[in-house]
Amino acid sequence: MKYFSFFYGFGLFLLMIFAGHSLLAQQKISTEEYIKTYKTIAIEKMREYKIPASITLAQGILESGSGNSNLARKANNHFGIKCHTGWTGKKYYMDDDEKNECFRSYRKAEESYHDHSLFLTQRSRYADLFKLRITDYKGWAKGLSKAGYATNPRYPELLIRIIERYDLAAYDKEALTGKASKKQKAEEPKIKVTDIPPKTAEFAVVNQSEQGRFIHENNGVRLIFAKEGDQIVALANELHMYSWQFYKYNDLPKGAVLKAGQIVYVQKKKRKSKTHHYHELQSGETLWDVSQLYGIRLHRIYIMNHWEETYHPATGTAVKLR
Repeated sequence: MKYFSFFYGFGLFLLMIFAGHSLLAQQKISTEEYIKTYKTIAIEKMREYKIPASITLAQGILESGSGNSNLARKANNHFGIKCHTGWTGKKYYMDDDEKNECFRSYRKAEESYHDHSLFLTQRSRYADLFKLRITDYKGWAKGLSKAGYATNPRYPELLIRIIERYDLAAYDKEALTGKASKKQKAEEPKIKVTDIPPKTAEFAVVNQSEQGRFIHENNGVRLIFAKEGDQIVALANELHMYSWQFYKYNDLPKGAVLKAGQIVYVQKKKRKSKTHHYHELQSGETLWDVSQLYGIRLHRIYIMNHWEETYHPATGTAVKLR
Protein backbone atom coordinates (compact mmCIF):
# COMPACT_ATOMS: atom_id res chain seq x y z
CA MET A 1 0.00 0.00 0.00
CA LYS A 2 2.89 2.36 0.72
CA TYR A 3 4.21 1.86 -2.80
CA PHE A 4 0.75 2.38 -4.21
CA SER A 5 0.38 5.62 -2.23
CA PHE A 6 3.78 6.83 -3.42
CA PHE A 7 3.10 6.17 -7.09
CA TYR A 8 -0.44 7.52 -6.82
CA GLY A 9 0.86 10.70 -5.21
CA PHE A 10 3.66 11.05 -7.74
CA GLY A 11 1.21 10.48 -10.61
CA LEU A 12 -1.09 13.14 -9.19
CA PHE A 13 1.87 15.51 -8.93
CA LEU A 14 2.75 14.95 -12.62
CA LEU A 15 -0.88 15.43 -13.58
CA MET A 16 -0.92 18.78 -11.78
CA ILE A 17 2.23 19.86 -13.64
CA PHE A 18 0.77 18.93 -17.03
CA ALA A 19 -2.51 20.59 -16.12
CA GLY A 20 -0.59 23.73 -15.20
CA HIS A 21 1.18 23.72 -18.56
CA SER A 22 -2.17 23.19 -20.29
CA LEU A 23 -3.70 26.15 -18.47
CA LEU A 24 -0.77 28.35 -19.45
CA ALA A 25 -1.12 27.28 -23.06
CA GLN A 26 -4.81 28.20 -22.96
CA GLN A 27 -4.33 31.69 -21.54
CA LYS A 28 -6.19 34.20 -23.66
CA ILE A 29 -4.80 37.43 -25.06
CA SER A 30 -6.76 40.68 -25.07
CA THR A 31 -7.91 42.47 -28.21
CA GLU A 32 -5.45 45.26 -27.41
CA GLU A 33 -2.59 42.75 -27.29
CA TYR A 34 -3.78 41.24 -30.57
CA ILE A 35 -3.77 44.63 -32.28
CA LYS A 36 -0.31 45.44 -30.93
CA THR A 37 0.98 42.09 -32.23
CA TYR A 38 -0.46 42.24 -35.76
CA LYS A 39 -0.88 45.93 -36.62
CA THR A 40 2.51 46.14 -38.37
CA ILE A 41 1.78 43.26 -40.73
CA ALA A 42 -1.71 44.68 -41.44
CA ILE A 43 -0.13 48.02 -42.39
CA GLU A 44 2.42 46.26 -44.59
CA LYS A 45 -0.32 44.28 -46.36
CA MET A 46 -2.27 47.49 -46.96
CA ARG A 47 0.73 49.04 -48.68
CA GLU A 48 1.33 45.91 -50.72
CA TYR A 49 -2.22 44.79 -51.63
CA LYS A 50 -4.35 47.96 -51.11
CA ILE A 51 -6.60 46.38 -48.48
CA PRO A 52 -7.36 48.71 -45.54
CA ALA A 53 -5.34 47.75 -42.47
CA SER A 54 -8.43 48.53 -40.37
CA ILE A 55 -10.45 45.93 -42.27
CA THR A 56 -7.70 43.31 -42.04
CA LEU A 57 -7.30 43.79 -38.28
CA ALA A 58 -11.06 43.90 -37.65
CA GLN A 59 -11.57 40.68 -39.62
CA GLY A 60 -8.70 39.05 -37.74
CA ILE A 61 -10.19 40.09 -34.40
CA LEU A 62 -13.71 38.97 -35.33
CA GLU A 63 -12.86 35.73 -37.13
CA SER A 64 -10.25 34.52 -34.63
CA GLY A 65 -11.70 35.87 -31.38
CA SER A 66 -8.59 38.08 -31.06
CA GLY A 67 -6.37 35.07 -31.75
CA ASN A 68 -8.03 32.88 -29.10
CA SER A 69 -10.18 30.58 -31.25
CA ASN A 70 -9.26 26.93 -31.76
CA LEU A 71 -8.79 27.60 -35.48
CA ALA A 72 -6.30 30.38 -34.74
CA ARG A 73 -4.47 28.48 -32.01
CA LYS A 74 -4.27 25.08 -33.71
CA ALA A 75 -4.11 26.07 -37.40
CA ASN A 76 -2.87 29.71 -37.27
CA ASN A 77 -5.94 30.57 -39.38
CA HIS A 78 -7.04 34.06 -38.33
CA PHE A 79 -9.59 34.74 -41.09
CA GLY A 80 -11.73 31.63 -41.17
CA ILE A 81 -10.65 30.82 -44.74
CA LYS A 82 -11.84 27.37 -45.81
CA CYS A 83 -9.87 25.04 -48.06
CA HIS A 84 -11.81 25.69 -51.29
CA THR A 85 -10.83 24.12 -54.61
CA GLY A 86 -7.13 24.29 -55.40
CA TRP A 87 -5.81 24.53 -51.83
CA THR A 88 -2.75 22.27 -51.56
CA GLY A 89 -1.49 23.28 -48.13
CA LYS A 90 -2.15 21.71 -44.73
CA LYS A 91 -5.75 21.30 -43.59
CA TYR A 92 -7.65 21.53 -40.32
CA TYR A 93 -11.12 20.05 -39.86
CA MET A 94 -13.84 21.32 -37.52
CA ASP A 95 -17.58 21.90 -37.42
CA ASP A 96 -18.80 25.23 -38.81
CA ASP A 97 -21.78 25.85 -41.10
CA GLU A 98 -21.59 22.12 -41.75
CA LYS A 99 -20.03 19.25 -39.83
CA ASN A 100 -16.28 18.56 -40.17
CA GLU A 101 -15.52 21.35 -42.64
CA CYS A 102 -12.04 21.83 -44.12
CA PHE A 103 -10.08 24.97 -43.17
CA ARG A 104 -6.66 26.10 -44.30
CA SER A 105 -3.82 25.53 -41.84
CA TYR A 106 -0.63 27.62 -41.71
CA ARG A 107 2.78 27.31 -40.06
CA LYS A 108 2.44 30.76 -38.49
CA ALA A 109 -0.08 33.58 -38.23
CA GLU A 110 1.84 35.79 -40.68
CA GLU A 111 1.12 33.26 -43.43
CA SER A 112 -2.58 33.56 -42.65
CA TYR A 113 -2.39 37.36 -43.08
CA HIS A 114 -0.59 36.94 -46.39
CA ASP A 115 -3.10 34.38 -47.64
CA HIS A 116 -5.97 36.67 -46.63
CA SER A 117 -4.54 39.36 -48.92
CA LEU A 118 -4.19 36.89 -51.78
CA PHE A 119 -7.71 35.55 -51.15
CA LEU A 120 -9.26 39.00 -51.60
CA THR A 121 -7.11 40.17 -54.50
CA GLN A 122 -7.26 36.99 -56.60
CA ARG A 123 -11.03 36.38 -56.58
CA SER A 124 -13.23 38.31 -59.00
CA ARG A 125 -16.14 38.48 -56.57
CA TYR A 126 -14.14 40.91 -54.41
CA ALA A 127 -13.06 43.11 -57.35
CA ASP A 128 -15.62 45.85 -56.58
CA LEU A 129 -14.01 46.39 -53.18
CA PHE A 130 -10.90 47.80 -54.84
CA LYS A 131 -12.99 50.47 -56.58
CA LEU A 132 -13.77 51.97 -53.17
CA ARG A 133 -11.61 54.56 -51.43
CA ILE A 134 -9.02 52.70 -49.40
CA THR A 135 -10.03 54.70 -46.31
CA ASP A 136 -13.75 53.84 -46.70
CA TYR A 137 -13.78 51.07 -44.10
CA LYS A 138 -17.61 51.15 -43.90
CA GLY A 139 -17.87 50.55 -47.63
CA TRP A 140 -15.33 47.72 -47.40
CA ALA A 141 -17.20 46.11 -44.50
CA LYS A 142 -20.48 46.16 -46.42
CA GLY A 143 -18.77 45.06 -49.65
CA LEU A 144 -17.21 42.01 -47.99
CA SER A 145 -20.61 40.89 -46.78
CA LYS A 146 -22.24 41.54 -50.16
CA ALA A 147 -19.51 39.47 -51.89
CA GLY A 148 -20.26 36.55 -49.56
CA TYR A 149 -17.23 36.54 -47.24
CA ALA A 150 -19.47 35.67 -44.27
CA THR A 151 -23.03 34.41 -43.86
CA ASN A 152 -23.82 36.51 -40.77
CA PRO A 153 -26.08 39.42 -41.88
CA ARG A 154 -24.60 41.55 -39.08
CA TYR A 155 -21.04 41.05 -40.36
CA PRO A 156 -20.58 44.67 -41.63
CA GLU A 157 -21.98 46.08 -38.40
CA LEU A 158 -19.64 43.95 -36.31
CA LEU A 159 -16.56 44.94 -38.33
CA ILE A 160 -17.43 48.65 -38.18
CA ARG A 161 -18.03 48.47 -34.43
CA ILE A 162 -14.60 46.87 -33.89
CA ILE A 163 -12.85 49.44 -36.12
CA GLU A 164 -14.43 52.39 -34.32
CA ARG A 165 -14.06 50.98 -30.82
CA TYR A 166 -10.31 50.41 -31.25
CA ASP A 167 -9.66 53.31 -33.65
CA LEU A 168 -8.25 50.95 -36.28
CA ALA A 169 -8.72 53.56 -39.03
CA ALA A 170 -5.64 55.28 -37.58
CA TYR A 171 -3.56 52.42 -39.04
CA ASP A 172 -4.96 53.17 -42.50
CA LYS A 173 -3.62 56.71 -42.17
CA GLU A 174 -0.28 55.44 -40.93
CA ALA A 175 0.00 53.12 -43.93
CA LEU A 176 -0.69 56.01 -46.31
CA THR A 177 1.42 58.70 -44.63
CA GLY A 178 4.10 56.65 -42.88
CA LYS A 179 3.34 58.52 -39.68
CA ALA A 180 1.66 57.17 -36.56
CA SER A 181 -1.00 59.22 -34.78
CA LYS A 182 -0.23 60.86 -31.44
CA LYS A 183 -2.25 58.15 -29.71
CA GLN A 184 -0.30 55.41 -31.46
CA LYS A 185 3.02 57.07 -30.68
CA ALA A 186 2.05 57.17 -27.01
CA GLU A 187 1.48 53.41 -27.14
CA GLU A 188 4.73 52.63 -28.97
CA PRO A 189 7.70 51.37 -26.95
CA LYS A 190 10.11 54.15 -26.05
CA ILE A 191 13.83 53.83 -26.67
CA LYS A 192 15.30 53.52 -23.20
CA VAL A 193 18.62 54.98 -22.05
CA THR A 194 19.80 51.39 -21.57
CA ASP A 195 19.11 50.80 -25.27
CA ILE A 196 21.98 53.02 -26.42
CA PRO A 197 23.65 51.10 -29.28
CA PRO A 198 26.81 49.17 -28.39
CA LYS A 199 30.15 50.65 -29.43
CA THR A 200 32.16 48.34 -31.64
CA ALA A 201 35.37 49.67 -30.11
CA GLU A 202 34.24 48.19 -26.79
CA PHE A 203 33.71 44.64 -28.06
CA ALA A 204 35.87 42.51 -25.76
CA VAL A 205 38.95 40.76 -27.13
CA VAL A 206 38.62 37.05 -26.25
CA ASN A 207 41.28 35.39 -28.40
CA GLN A 208 43.88 35.83 -31.11
CA SER A 209 44.39 33.91 -34.35
CA GLU A 210 47.65 32.21 -35.29
CA GLN A 211 48.43 35.20 -37.52
CA GLY A 212 47.85 37.62 -34.63
CA ARG A 213 44.36 38.80 -35.64
CA PHE A 214 42.25 39.81 -32.62
CA ILE A 215 39.00 37.90 -32.10
CA HIS A 216 36.27 39.89 -30.33
CA GLU A 217 32.90 38.96 -28.83
CA ASN A 218 29.49 40.64 -29.11
CA ASN A 219 26.19 39.28 -27.76
CA GLY A 220 28.04 36.05 -26.96
CA VAL A 221 29.17 35.61 -30.58
CA ARG A 222 32.79 35.75 -31.77
CA LEU A 223 33.80 38.11 -34.56
CA ILE A 224 36.69 39.87 -36.26
CA PHE A 225 37.00 43.25 -37.91
CA ALA A 226 37.86 43.07 -41.61
CA LYS A 227 41.11 44.71 -42.72
CA GLU A 228 41.83 46.46 -46.01
CA GLY A 229 42.08 43.82 -48.75
CA ASP A 230 40.56 40.99 -46.73
CA GLN A 231 38.81 38.34 -48.82
CA ILE A 232 36.46 35.67 -47.55
CA VAL A 233 38.33 32.71 -49.04
CA ALA A 234 41.62 33.87 -47.48
CA LEU A 235 39.91 34.49 -44.14
CA ALA A 236 38.43 31.00 -44.23
CA ASN A 237 41.91 29.52 -44.66
CA GLU A 238 43.37 31.72 -41.96
CA LEU A 239 40.71 30.84 -39.39
CA HIS A 240 40.31 27.19 -40.42
CA MET A 241 36.72 27.69 -41.55
CA TYR A 242 34.69 27.21 -44.71
CA SER A 243 33.89 30.22 -46.88
CA TRP A 244 30.16 29.34 -46.85
CA GLN A 245 30.17 29.84 -43.08
CA PHE A 246 31.17 33.50 -43.49
CA TYR A 247 28.33 34.10 -45.94
CA LYS A 248 25.78 32.33 -43.75
CA TYR A 249 26.89 33.72 -40.38
CA ASN A 250 26.88 37.29 -41.71
CA ASP A 251 23.77 37.15 -43.95
CA LEU A 252 25.94 38.01 -46.95
CA PRO A 253 25.24 37.19 -50.62
CA LYS A 254 27.71 35.02 -52.49
CA GLY A 255 30.62 37.08 -53.81
CA ALA A 256 30.21 39.87 -51.24
CA VAL A 257 33.21 42.19 -50.90
CA LEU A 258 34.40 43.03 -47.38
CA LYS A 259 35.15 46.59 -46.34
CA ALA A 260 37.85 47.67 -43.89
CA GLY A 261 36.42 47.82 -40.36
CA GLN A 262 33.39 45.68 -41.23
CA ILE A 263 32.10 43.33 -38.53
CA VAL A 264 32.56 39.72 -39.64
CA TYR A 265 31.10 37.02 -37.41
CA VAL A 266 32.93 33.69 -37.19
CA GLN A 267 30.06 32.00 -35.35
CA LYS A 268 26.32 31.86 -35.94
CA LYS A 269 24.58 34.98 -34.62
CA LYS A 270 21.98 34.75 -31.85
CA ARG A 271 18.18 34.75 -32.10
CA LYS A 272 17.90 37.90 -29.98
CA SER A 273 19.92 40.42 -28.01
CA LYS A 274 20.88 39.58 -24.43
CA THR A 275 21.07 43.19 -23.28
CA HIS A 276 19.07 45.45 -25.64
CA HIS A 277 15.32 45.60 -26.18
CA TYR A 278 15.06 48.10 -29.06
CA HIS A 279 17.19 49.96 -31.57
CA GLU A 280 16.15 53.30 -33.06
CA LEU A 281 16.83 53.09 -36.79
CA GLN A 282 19.20 55.86 -37.93
CA SER A 283 19.27 57.65 -41.28
CA GLY A 284 20.85 55.42 -43.95
CA GLU A 285 20.88 52.41 -41.62
CA THR A 286 19.49 49.06 -42.80
CA LEU A 287 18.17 46.12 -40.82
CA TRP A 288 21.28 44.21 -41.94
CA ASP A 289 23.38 46.90 -40.22
CA VAL A 290 21.30 46.39 -37.06
CA SER A 291 21.73 42.62 -37.36
CA GLN A 292 25.52 42.98 -37.48
CA LEU A 293 25.72 45.59 -34.75
CA TYR A 294 23.81 43.47 -32.23
CA GLY A 295 24.85 39.98 -33.36
CA ILE A 296 21.30 38.88 -34.22
CA ARG A 297 20.28 36.80 -37.25
CA LEU A 298 18.65 39.04 -39.83
CA HIS A 299 15.59 36.86 -40.41
CA ARG A 300 14.93 36.80 -36.65
CA ILE A 301 14.67 40.60 -36.63
CA TYR A 302 11.96 40.40 -39.30
CA ILE A 303 10.12 37.71 -37.34
CA MET A 304 10.31 39.53 -33.98
CA ASN A 305 8.90 42.69 -35.56
CA HIS A 306 6.26 40.91 -37.70
CA TRP A 307 7.71 42.35 -40.91
CA GLU A 308 7.92 40.84 -44.35
CA GLU A 309 11.53 40.44 -45.52
CA THR A 310 10.85 42.97 -48.30
CA TYR A 311 9.88 45.66 -45.79
CA HIS A 312 12.17 48.66 -45.19
CA PRO A 313 11.24 50.52 -41.99
CA ALA A 314 11.59 54.29 -41.88
CA THR A 315 14.23 56.25 -39.99
CA GLY A 316 13.29 56.52 -36.33
CA THR A 317 11.50 53.15 -36.21
CA ALA A 318 11.94 51.24 -32.95
CA VAL A 319 13.30 47.85 -34.03
CA LYS A 320 12.56 45.10 -31.54
CA LEU A 321 15.67 43.09 -30.61
CA ARG A 322 14.32 40.58 -28.06
